Formats: sequence, C-alpha cells, structure tokens
Amino acid sequence: MTGTILITGTTSGFGQVMARLFTRNGWKVIGTGRRADRLEKLNEELGDAFCPVVFDIMDEAATRAALSGLPEDFQDIDILVNNAGLALGTALAPDTRLSDWKTMIDTNITGLVTITDLLLPKLIERKGMIVNISSIAANWPYPGGNVYAGTKAFLRQFSLGLRSDLHGKGVRVTSIEPGLCESEFTLVRTGGNRESYDALYGGANAIQPEDIAGTVFWIATQPAHLNINSLEIMPVSQSWTGWQIAREN
Repeated sequence: MTGTILITGTTSGFGQVMARLFTRNGWKVIGTGRRADRLEKLNEELGDAFCPVVFDIMDEAATRAALSGLPEDFQDIDILVNNAGLALGTALAPDTRLSDWKTMIDTNITGLVTITDLLLPKLIERKGMIVNISSIAANWPYPGGNVYAGTKAFLRQFSLGLRSDLHGKGVRVTSIEPGLCESEFTLVRTGGNRESYDALYGGANAIQPEDIAGTVFWIATQPAHLNINSLEIMPVSQSWTGWQIAREN
C-alpha cells in the first residue's frame, strides 16, 4: 500500500524521520513546519516525493492558504499525521508563564483541530486515516506536566470522539501515546538546556524517533478493516512511580 501522507512538524524529530521512512517506501509526503531552511534541506534529500509546505500551524489563515495551494499531484491526501506539538517549561503550575500555556494550547489543540477540520472532507472522500501523536501524559499526570499533559489528554479524547463521529465512513483514527522519547522536543522544553537533557536521557535507552516512525508506518499499512484505537508505548526502562504524599510536620 502507498498513497499520500501529510505530516505536520517535519523539521525535526518524529516528523522528519517519518518523512524519510514513508518516501523510502514509495509514498508521497507533504511535510509542514515553520523552518523553511530545514524543509528545503529535507526536500533536497528526499526529492520529488516530498512536498515542503512552510507555515505556522497556529496561524489559521496560513494553514488554509498552504492546503489550498498544494500541487495537484499532492492533493489526494490519504493520511494526516498530527505530529506538530510542543511542551514549554518544566515548572510547577504556580511558577509557569501564562504565555507558555497559551502557546501550548494554540499549537497542540487549536492548530491541530484546525488542520484536521480542513482535511476531513478529503479524508472522508478517500476513506483515509488520522494519526494523532499524543503522549503518556494524556493518561498519567506528573509534576510539571500541567497544561502540556492537558493538551495531550484532549488529543486522546479528540481521537476517540472522531472515531465515533466518523462511524461508517471508513476513516481510521489512532492516538499514539509515547513515553520517554529522546528528541529535540526536550531541548525546546528546557530552553536548550543540554545539561538537563543529558541528565534525563543518560543510560535510559529512551524511545527514538525511528521507533515512533516505524510504529506510524505499521499502523498506516494495516488492512483497511482494522483500526488501532490507541497505542501507549514506553521504553522498558520507564514505569510508574509511587503516589506523591505531602506530610504534615
């Protein structure tokens, strides 16, 4: 099976590796992102099978314009991978910045539902697929997760809601919920703090972008009568800790 797949956030991490994997296997890939230089470089690497589209997913007008301006041979989109997203900061709620919270909501929720809404008619027409990259944070709270975890919980529930609303239309919807993943994502979250990055991932054998790309490819190539509703993935090194307990003196 091959077709056309649109992957948001292909300038790094999961999205970039997905673009490579799908083009290598005969798919046409539309890759979106804000950083034109990175998309141009990826286009040089992947060739005519890759269509770079530069826009900020938080900008609805730019998103609409980008989709309406797709080349004709990239318009029949079979799969949407909602991969673009971010986490900002690791502080507890009383110490966070409201602007960071709003940026996460605008990116992880508002931008995502906008592009999904715009592509739904085509996905219904082609009996396509939506793959949403959520997180174990959707299910398991942790200190400092606050709004980021909330956005991922929304995404998980949105995926289930889409499944219900698209009943009988042949459209498949999956929520992928990874645990500890090693990528540029964490450097963004910590403001580029390499020391914090190294402390988090040192010796952890964390999930790699190739692991998630391979998972998305597996889901994309399952028979059309099967739907993977949700898939939670952790590295073997990660499991659950005990509950927090605040004790009185």
